Amino acid sequence: MTNAIELQGIRKTFGPKVAVDSLDLVIPAGLMVGVIGPNGAGKTTTIRMIMSILFPDSGRLSVLGRASAVQSKDRIGYLPEERGLYKKMRVGAFLTYVARLKGVDATGLQGRVSGWLERVGLADCARKKCEELSKGMQQKVQFVGTIIHEPDLIILDEPFSGLDPVNSRLLTALIREQHAAGRTVLFSTHQMSQAETLCDRIVMIHQGKKVLDNTPEEIRSRFDPRTVAFQPVGSLPSGPPPHPDIESLEAAPGHIRAHLREGARPGAVVAAIAAAVPCNRIEVVRPTLDDVFVDIVTRGESGDRQALLESLRSGGDMGGD
Repeated sequence: MTNAIELQGIRKTFGPKVAVDSLDLVIPAGLMVGVIGPNGAGKTTTIRMIMSILFPDSGRLSVLGRASAVQSKDRIGYLPEERGLYKKMRVGAFLTYVARLKGVDATGLQGRVSGWLERVGLADCARKKCEELSKGMQQKVQFVGTIIHEPDLIILDEPFSGLDPVNSRLLTALIREQHAAGRTVLFSTHQMSQAETLCDRIVMIHQGKKVLDNTPEEIRSRFDPRTVAFQPVGSLPSGPPPHPDIESLEAAPGHIRAHLREGARPGAVVAAIAAAVPCNRIEVVRPTLDDVFVDIVTRGESGDRQALLESLRSGGDMGGD
């Protein structure tokens, strides 16, 4: 399998700030890869270097076998973080224009545009000006413009940002469809759950450095489970926790979560809880990517774990990217 993207020792600074630091990344053709991390981690800067919008201070890169994305531009679909359409253009005309720029033959193009607008629920918007659409509708138009020429490589920078749950689900289905057609997909997000459900591989970046690069399952398997969830029959008995490896107990909707000390043996804790507390259900909770990333970022640091976790889930600003 050939590689769609290769980065070797890529470094990018803005004055004294190191945005990307000695980044190595290889993405084989046909994979769906998510680049995750809080805002300010370096995700967008990395994507802009892949797209030749920015140039690295040092290091080497190749895109679709070429030294620059510019040399393969008609084979790439790019959705930037900054959304933008030609506001005064009508939606159908805009998509036709973008497709022609990317080398799509005019024959049958009108039908292709109409079909895509119907797919994204905008069949009645072809004659509307782009500025007349809502933000979410504009984002769907821009996504269609990204993939209408059937590119080999699709790069999406925070594609789900600002979408409501219905449109987020639609976009997820469309991205999966593009991947199933054999296309390489690279997208950035600060929301771990999206990457966890979509991606063949996940790259985690923190402060410009790559801290993990594996499949979701490989990433989770490298970190011991640190939580046991159980649903007691009746109320939880008072007194100390039933096992010394339980660091704290947390009430969650419909169950109790026992957070374990580092190095704890979850099986022993499960047995102790089952012996001490009649339960309807008890299970070891595997760590989520949120948990893994927060562990990596805050390990050996004085950072606020809860603040970082909230930022990952809500998209709160952790600094410029």
